[in-house]
Amino acid sequence: MLDDLKANNKAWAARKVAADPGFFERLKGQQAPDYLWIGCSDSRVPANEIVDLDPGELFVHRNVANLAPPQDANYLSVLQFAVDVLKVKHIMVVGHYGCGGVAAAVDGERRGLVDHWLHPIREVHEEHRCELDKLGTRGERLDRLCELNVIRQVKNVATDVFVQDAWTRGQNLCVHGLVYSLENGLLTDLNVSVGNHCEE
Repeated sequence: MLDDLKANNKAWAARKVAADPGFFERLKGQQAPDYLWIGCSDSRVPANEIVDLDPGELFVHRNVANLAPPQDANYLSVLQFAVDVLKVKHIMVVGHYGCGGVAAAVDGERRGLVDHWLHPIREVHEEHRCELDKLGTRGERLDRLCELNVIRQVKNVATDVFVQDAWTRGQNLCVHGLVYSLENGLLTDLNVSVGNHCEE
């Protein structure tokens, strides 16, 4: 059943070695990424590929609708490891237009457990209802909700104790909010970066 994927893997590994014979030897020796990507699980949003980084250059956490909830032990474990052990310099919260999770949060349908997971997006929606209602189309409202969700998650990351403690000890660390477009493959910076040395 996985024969195609295994064949793809062999071809990919061969291409990597052909282009750079020492690639895998270097890769196994260390993990020292400068970036943590907190993104959506959507299969159309491959983190490393979007920013053209090799394995080992980007530490990645993905979940439905790129949430950074302060009660989620999985996300918090990734965040702490990235900040305290890997000493990443940049944390990027990356949403994407056309996010099914964002749409599901506000369409009124019930889906089970994921409804609980998406509750923070419904809160963002309620908080910004006046702004969102002024937008002309459902697509425009959902796109803006994707942006507002990223902005809220940036705040969640920036107010977390692991990040706050890093800043207190003078660690070079910045939190950014971006949105990826499925239509053109480009990232848009929402200009909500917070931290020190954000220009680097």
